[in-house]
Amino acid sequence: MRKRTLGRTNLAVTELSLGGLFVSSFGAAYEQSKQAVVRSLELGVNYIDTAPTYFDSEEVFGRALSGVDTPYYLSTKIGGRLDPFLPQDPDCLRRSVEESLSRLKRDRLDILMVHEPDRPHMYNWWSDDQFNGPVLEVIGELQQQGIVDYVALGSTTAYHIEPIIRTGRFDLLLTALNYSLLYREAAHRAIPAAHEMNMGIVIGSPLQIGAYNPAHEDEVRRGPPWMSPQR
Repeated sequence: MRKRTLGRTNLAVTELSLGGLFVSSFGAAYEQSKQAVVRSLELGVNYIDTAPTYFDSEEVFGRALSGVDTPYYLSTKIGGRLDPFLPQDPDCLRRSVEESLSRLKRDRLDILMVHEPDRPHMYNWWSDDQFNGPVLEVIGELQQQGIVDYVALGSTTAYHIEPIIRTGRFDLLLTALNYSLLYREAAHRAIPAAHEMNMGIVIGSPLQIGAYNPAHEDEVRRGPPWMSPQR
């Protein structure tokens, strides 16, 4: 399986990776999820991405990867878990990461992503309009302690993320829902900005979270009424 270096990191990751949303109780029972995890590593995949809000995905990976000798890189996200989740509280942020590590049965992370800092009304990450906030201070401390190697953005918008990318503080960009086989809005601003900042780019939904997996025969014959000319 071919590999690429993720931007300015030294991580040589496989072009196909394993996303964690459906490797959870949302997608399958544990034994089936474990089979998918183990099989992906057998086939050469070496990059896995999850998040604390992907149902029990972190727990599944923690169990399924326990004792696995095959080398791999793992990213998870910060955001949403602890209840209440307080993005302006450094102690809450630290405990959120500690709980992720516990669920994943790890003592360090290759990549930690700030989850959806661009999505309106999602998480109040920033203290000012320059995108400063406790989350970056906490992640910086974790990097100094050797707990986190690289910091990334987990984004869901095609345009709001651009000014955050251009701060130059992040090593990777994950796009979700905004770049796929048909819907390529992130190609206008987000991805070019990430290239300019020499960031690694992870396409989080190339099949639009499964929407393009089935055969859409009726749409092919008659034309999909929901599809814009750009698509």
